[in-house]
Amino acid sequence: METTLLEPSKWEQFQAGWELFRDPILCALIAGCVLGFLSVYVVLRRMVFVSAAVTNTAGLGVALAFFAEIHLGVHVDPLVGAVVLSVAATLLLMIEPARLRLSRESLLGCAFAFAGGAAILVGDRIAQEAHDIQGILFGTAVLVTPDQLQAVTVAGAVLMVLNLWWFRGIAFVSFDRIGATVQGLPVKLLDTVLMVSIGIMVGVCARALGALPVFAFSTLSAIAALVLDLRLPWTFFTATVLGGIAGAGGYLFAYFYDFPVGGSQTVLSGVLVLLMMLVRLIRVPFTRRA
Repeated sequence: METTLLEPSKWEQFQAGWELFRDPILCALIAGCVLGFLSVYVVLRRMVFVSAAVTNTAGLGVALAFFAEIHLGVHVDPLVGAVVLSVAATLLLMIEPARLRLSRESLLGCAFAFAGGAAILVGDRIAQEAHDIQGILFGTAVLVTPDQLQAVTVAGAVLMVLNLWWFRGIAFVSFDRIGATVQGLPVKLLDTVLMVSIGIMVGVCARALGALPVFAFSTLSAIAALVLDLRLPWTFFTATVLGGIAGAGGYLFAYFYDFPVGGSQTVLSGVLVLLMMLVRLIRVPFTRRA
């Protein structure tokens, strides 16, 4: 009598391979939370295209690291390439564009287009690493190495502690620069800490997860939270939670429904914005009745 073996369900496969999936889920969760927190600054300070330009620059940094090793024989850790170029781009974008007779939008547009185009050109010369370049630009974080998880965890923990420690000062400088100057706060220092935090976290996370989901975490998380019109501390908290949901939830959705990870994380970030809009529409009439 013949016996047929039932194929394990997706959930059973997930449970059996938990050790394989644990690192990418944790990495996406941590990255989503930290970038979600920072996204409130990005959106309220109207720096959305700064995030886009920096994520593209991180991709270029990784591509240049591969290029240096393949064609020049110089070993450069792709993570170092991503972080160095993303921080450099962040500091460059802090320059007052009026000095160059340019608008901020023009400067950001140049940085975004140049970094994205250059990453593609460099990627064309390193065919054996082309899949990595595509992953960095669009996000294919099916697997995350222990080193990448460690880098995201350490960077995220340090930056969160620093930004929470100096939260009042950084928030004051970000949303009332003149008032902060009058109060005698070190405006340039606090501004630099924030911008470097964004640059480092974007660079580290782009190497592990890809530029597309990193951009989504660092913008859409705050947009979703701001729709609810909460007090500022609760806005930061909500954006942090929503970023984590988009990161880990996007990975789970991609696994169970066989979609690309980066695209799933990005789309889920957008879906959360729509859900918060719905919550806002439902909540407002009840508030008015009360």
